[in-house]
Formats: sequence, C-alpha cells, structure tokens
Amino acid sequence: MSVRNALLGLLTRRPCHGYELHAAFEALAGGRELWEVKPAQVYTTLTRLAEGGLIVPHETTQDGGPERLVYAITAAGRAELAHWLITPVAAQHQRDEFFLKLMLSVATDAAEPRRVIAAQRASLYRDLHATTMRRALIDPARTLAQIMLLDRTLMHIEADIRWLDMLEARIDDIRRQPLPEPSPRPRGRPPRT
Repeated sequence: MSVRNALLGLLTRRPCHGYELHAAFEALAGGRELWEVKPAQVYTTLTRLAEGGLIVPHETTQDGGPERLVYAITAAGRAELAHWLITPVAAQHQRDEFFLKLMLSVATDAAEPRRVIAAQRASLYRDLHATTMRRALIDPARTLAQIMLLDRTLMHIEADIRWLDMLEARIDDIRRQPLPEPSPRPRGRPPRT
C-alpha cells in the first residue's frame, strides 16, 4: 500500500489536516509497530498530491488557535484512488535477501549454510511469538480487520519456516550444483545493422 494512495483514501471519508491523516494512516496500517510513517513524509506527500491536482488545501481557523490546512480530495484524486484500488499488488516473492545470503554461504567459506539457516529460523520464531502475542491482545469484536492482517503475517512466517526446513534438508544437493553464472557476452563491437 502506498502512503500516497492511502492518504487519498482517507480523504474520501472527510477533509482532514496532516496530523489527523498521519494518525489515521498509522491506525489503518496496524500501528506504528507494523508501518511507521514519519509526519514529514505525510506532509511532503500532501504537498505533492496538491501539486498534482489530486487534493486541494483550505485554510481553516480553530477556536482561537492557529490556522490549519485542511485537505479535501478532488474528482481527479477520486479517479486516481479508484484506479489504484482495482490494480493488483505485485508480489515480491522472488526478491529475497536471505536467499542471496544462503547462496553466498554455499558458494564461499564465509559462513556455514546451516548456521545461516539456523539464524534465520531463530529470527522467524521470535517474529512468530511476537505476532502471536500481539494478536492475542486484540479484541475481535472491535478490530477484526487487524486480526486478519496479523493472521496473514502468521501464515507467511509459518510458510517461511517450512521453506527453511526444506532448504536445510536439501542443502547438500544444492552444494553439489554449480553456482549460477551470468551468460557470456560477445566481445568486440556489436555488428552494424
């Protein structure tokens, strides 16, 4: 979820000022622990959205307090949000830093691959425990959506642990295979076309 589009979505409910949007985003995303956004990022994003014509700022006065900018979504902003909402999210399943670490530990003597796997597994079990404890503290009558998000997180962690078990069982087979090499590039000048 992009912060930009989330702010547009929050503005469809009612016009808000930056501080309200920052707090609403963190609440929607599951709290600061899951997705921390700095207030400066919210204000920078609001400026860009206004420059793009997706929102409009209005100055308002508070009962004797300082003036604030309250932002409202435009028709163009609603169209942008609607398009984003129906566009699938690209999964990042193929880009994995741990996999690179493991392959380098197989190809070099910098670390024993089973120790690399054990360190990752220990980290995943800590994450599993912390997420399970957090889920247990949530009231399902009030925040079922947050429970569903944490259930998704738990399922991903459990799948990663199972994958590590498979890797560990096949690490000797992986060691016997050559490390992937880049395709050879032709030398010299390219032919004229």
